[in-house]
Amino acid sequence: MSQAETKSLIETAVKRFLDEVPALQKLKLVAGLDLRARHDTQMYRIELPGPKVTKDIAADAKVRVEVSRSHFNELATKGHIADWRQAFEHGDAKATGVDQVLKLIVHVVERQEERSRTRRATGTGGPRPASQRR
Repeated sequence: MSQAETKSLIETAVKRFLDEVPALQKLKLVAGLDLRARHDTQMYRIELPGPKVTKDIAADAKVRVEVSRSHFNELATKGHIADWRQAFEHGDAKATGVDQVLKLIVHVVERQEERSRTRRATGTGGPRPASQRR
């Protein structure tokens, strides 16, 4: 995969994540992304809001995310919040950095998941199926 394709894939992943967690869209943050392959690691700098993606070490990053390249490819194109959470819980992805920033992101994501569950449970999450309409 070329560098341009990788940058586009990273932008897609960030936009998909932010679409699912709109409360983080205005967050000003520099993050580092380390994509591990068999024998090397590609490092990217992601600047939010934006996202603005550059191939760089991201020495000024407040948060650094490490994930295998193959797992990232899948998460970027098909992953939802629950898939990202599972990747972190199972050790497929790892986040390090400023503890306050990490806690903020986790808290906002958890609140969004809670809102999504509540919407589904109460049925306010969209149009009703034809069988339930009056």
